[in-house]
Amino acid sequence: MATEQELQTLFNQLDRDQDGKVSLSELFLSPGLSAVIEAETDTRSPQELLAQYDADADGKITFAELKQAVAKASNLT
Repeated sequence: MATEQELQTLFNQLDRDQDGKVSLSELFLSPGLSAVIEAETDTRSPQELLAQYDADADGKITFAELKQAVAKASNLT
């Protein structure tokens, strides 16, 4: 389980180009952090995370989309 602040810190570490979104390539560049995201969202891969939670279908995950995924998996404290 993660707090919103912990999730924001993790998101910021994944967002290498600081555009406010995490792309598939950014997820693959940080396999350890990606594993944490997968555990927190109950997804099996970065592709599954995008397929399920990329609401605007731009190929990237925003913090709001990530927070929604974690909350849906009941892992947000």
